[in-house]
Parts: sequence; C-alpha cells; structure tokens
Amino acid sequence: MSTRQQEPQAKVVLVTGASSGIGAATAARLAAEGHQVVTGARRTDRLKRLAATTPGVHPVRVDVTDRDDVRAFVETARDRFGRVDAFVNNAGVMPLSRLDSLLVDEWDRMLDVNVRGLLHGIAAALPVFAAQESGHFVTIASIGAHQVVPTSAVYSGTKYAAWAITEGLRQESDPSIRVTTVSPGVVTSELADSITEPGAAEAMREYRAHAIEPDAIAAAVSYALAQPADVDVNEIVVRPARQR
Repeated sequence: MSTRQQEPQAKVVLVTGASSGIGAATAARLAAEGHQVVTGARRTDRLKRLAATTPGVHPVRVDVTDRDDVRAFVETARDRFGRVDAFVNNAGVMPLSRLDSLLVDEWDRMLDVNVRGLLHGIAAALPVFAAQESGHFVTIASIGAHQVVPTSAVYSGTKYAAWAITEGLRQESDPSIRVTTVSPGVVTSELADSITEPGAAEAMREYRAHAIEPDAIAAAVSYALAQPADVDVNEIVVRPARQR
C-alpha cells in the first residue's frame, strides 16, 4: 500500500495581481480545475468580470504594498473557507529604464510591489500555514531573476530578491509548507505598458516579438500545486522556445 501523502483535490488558493495577465490566467485555470480561487488586485472591476464568467473565483480588493490590506485578504479567505491552501504571489510591475534616466519613483514602485508585496504575502499567510501544518507558497518571479540586460537593472534586482526570499523561505519552512518559484520568460501581458522610457519601450517591443500566452505559466503553477504533499517543486523556468 502506498504511503505517499495526498493533497486535497479542491484547494483554497489566493492569487495576487489577478486582474490581468498571468494572475488572471492562473485564477481561471485553477478555478476550472475545481479549486476555490480568491483573487486579489486593485482593479476590482476586472476581478468581478472574471468572477462573473468563472465559477469558483471570488474577487477581493487588495493593494499588495499595504501590509494590512494583504493580511485582510488572507483573513477574508480563511474566514470564508476555513483554510488557505496556497498563496500565489504574482503581483508585479516592470517599468524598465536605464539607471542614468534616474526614474527613481519607478524604482521605488518596483521595490514596493515586487519585493515588499511579496514579503507582505509571506507575512500574512505563513502564520496560517504554520497553524494548519500545511500550505504552499508560489512566487511568480521572472527570467530577470537569472539574467540582467540593459534597462533591467532595478527590475532584475527585485526579481533576484524575490528568488532569494522565496528560496530562503523554502529552507526555513517546515516540510509541511511547500515553496515554489516560477520564473516566466517573455509572456503576453500588460507589464510592458508601464515602461515610460522611449528607448526601453522600443527594445521591449522587439524583445517581445515571440511571446507565450499567460496560460503557459498558469499550467506551471497548476502542476506544482497538484503534486502530492511530500513532493516540493522548487523552481520552474518557462519561456518561449525561441527565447534564447
């Protein structure tokens, strides 16, 4: 008889940055697989549209840069469903620019969302997972966590940080808490729309000539979550076959 630990089929999964792109695709895929998905973002109109067409999606407004907001996000899910099985830290911004452009406000925004937002999610969910003696963190990092190119210094720095924080969390956590980092390559999304520096915007248009759809990343998240409780998928890199 197998002694492999089985995960519950239907889970309660929280997804931040779920109003578009990878977050929305992840929420839609997981809900279609039968999970209860609590979606968080500031653009609640988009969250509500997704919920209206996707059973199992539950929209909640959250600003990941606000620690209390993220704590309330987790508490809302736990109060409604009695548990939280997974937290997908997906919210992120990518206003690329050269350092000598000195777009310091944009640097601050990346630090606030990509790093502090991640830490807020961990701080909110970790006590719940510890009390349950189960849980799964998924961080959506980036190929930028593994390489730096001109204009990506600050963005890559935040994604290196996301990778390092998540790896540290994995090493420090009890084995009952699983931790996964998913690093996407070029994906069709709105991320590039926030680039204000003309040179960086033009370079990104060329860079994104061959992009994969967000559901490819959602499939990776689904795979990690679906493993038995004694299997911890630590990192997945997903990029277009043409991205070299």
